[in-house]
Amino acid sequence: MSAVDTVDLDALAAWLRTQGVEGRIGEVTPLAGGTQNVVLRIELDGRPVVLRRPPEHPRPTSDRTIAREITVLRGLAGTDVPHPRLIAGCEDTSVLGVVFYLMELIDGVNPGEEVTPEQRADAELRHGQGLAMARALSRLGALDPTAQGLDVLRKPGSFLEKQVPQWLRHLEGYREFPDWEPGGLPDVELVARWLEEQRPPDAPPGVMHGDFHLNNVLLARTEPEVAAIVDWEMCTVGDPLLDLGWLMVTWPQEPTAMDVGGPLAQLGGLPTRKELVAAYADAGGREPVHVDWYTALAGFKLGIVLEGTWARASAGKAPQEIGQRLHDHAVGLLTLAGRVARGEWSVLD
Repeated sequence: MSAVDTVDLDALAAWLRTQGVEGRIGEVTPLAGGTQNVVLRIELDGRPVVLRRPPEHPRPTSDRTIAREITVLRGLAGTDVPHPRLIAGCEDTSVLGVVFYLMELIDGVNPGEEVTPEQRADAELRHGQGLAMARALSRLGALDPTAQGLDVLRKPGSFLEKQVPQWLRHLEGYREFPDWEPGGLPDVELVARWLEEQRPPDAPPGVMHGDFHLNNVLLARTEPEVAAIVDWEMCTVGDPLLDLGWLMVTWPQEPTAMDVGGPLAQLGGLPTRKELVAAYADAGGREPVHVDWYTALAGFKLGIVLEGTWARASAGKAPQEIGQRLHDHAVGLLTLAGRVARGEWSVLD
């Protein structure tokens, strides 16, 4: 079945009318579709919109994930955080069999996939777009989750206090794969101990993207602006400075541990991490304090997450090549976190 065939267009049109969204559905083309989510470009009275739904064979959590995205996009409406505008969201699975939503189609470019001629020719534009990412992230972290109806995403207890124990348990869970070597990641115990000893006090809860990096934004084609932050499935309410740490460990400059940013990163001309932190501060959101600690936590957490694919690959449950590549990233992330913990490297150097 093709991605287009996963949506009953007559049922979709009928439901849209009940939501006050009138228009004839025209051409439908896939933007993405597979094991993650199905994303379709739909002509609605000649206006392009995007439909997002779980894959043809949904995972047990697929509907909850899409419902979370609906909640987030509703909450972001009217804010100065760049995001795709939600047109309509449906959590009634009797309509299409799954949760789904429609959003506006953003005119922007994913830097992990392509660059515009203007970006290729102008290092100053690329530099400005990097700074714009930091400013957009600062505006996100400044939102009041309760006022935006997003406090429903918050879990009880201290967000920071839970992080290290939670991710150590996650790593320990990989032992279910008998051929996985638990000693394959460097400095786990060192970093865990340092993070616990240096943990900053809890800050007021804020909205987090959860996976903020160059591949999860759409940049304006010719201006130093972010057209939209995308892929909100990991969004939660916690400590937004972890998003800033995430940007630090995924930023495509030495010392680098990730292959993020694609052709834009390869062109160079992007701001330094220190410049990103300054732009975050200048945007008027949260004060970017303890940035090295949040960077180490981000490397610790992301490294453990990526190691999961290597653990599954070791048991023949994921492609070996992908598992090896992500394991190499995980090693790089934990190595970077270890350097921070030892005082050998700082974001602000």
